[in-house]
Amino acid sequence: MTLIRPFAGLRPVADKAADVAAPPYDVLNTEEARQRARGKPWSFLHISRPEIDLPVGTDPFAPEVYAQAKKSFDAMLQQGILVQDPEACYYLYRLIMGQHTQTGLVAAASVPDYDSNRIRKHEFTRPDKEDDRVRQIDALNAQTGPVFLTYKHHPDIDALVDAVSNGEPVLDITAEDGVRHTLWVVQDATQIATITDTFDAMECL
Repeated sequence: MTLIRPFAGLRPVADKAADVAAPPYDVLNTEEARQRARGKPWSFLHISRPEIDLPVGTDPFAPEVYAQAKKSFDAMLQQGILVQDPEACYYLYRLIMGQHTQTGLVAAASVPDYDSNRIRKHEFTRPDKEDDRVRQIDALNAQTGPVFLTYKHHPDIDALVDAVSNGEPVLDITAEDGVRHTLWVVQDATQIATITDTFDAMECL
């Protein structure tokens, strides 16, 4: 198995992307998430913090919370708010926060390479948080939170990022917190092969 591979991701349709955009699930408490999502039926907080749609005081780790996440997720799919790309591809994702810009490549990564330490463990994660995310993945049959990995500088990847980011993005929005989100789809077969092969030749991530 290759170190990374393309996948057919789910993403919001362009005219609803600003409605879906939400902060990471773990930077808001339940009440902050509830306030942020009020009046916004397509906010991703209804999936990442589903207890906001249940009675106040609901245990955020109760089974009904994960069932509520599934209900909200399915509604976004059925209403066409989230759509899946028809073919496996990579994604280029850029965040601009004030003077800071960061650009990442979104890919599927190899679990066996994580187990064998080719993908390095970079932080201690709390077991209760791990269990929560696993239960949500199981409930949705989807991974909704990216894992950040780093790699050693490679000129071929730099050139590809420059080429892709000079093209037309599929999404380009500024969220209510002022962060600009831009997404490009990498679907050219040659570019996909370059990414896959270049990363597979790396010793580790």
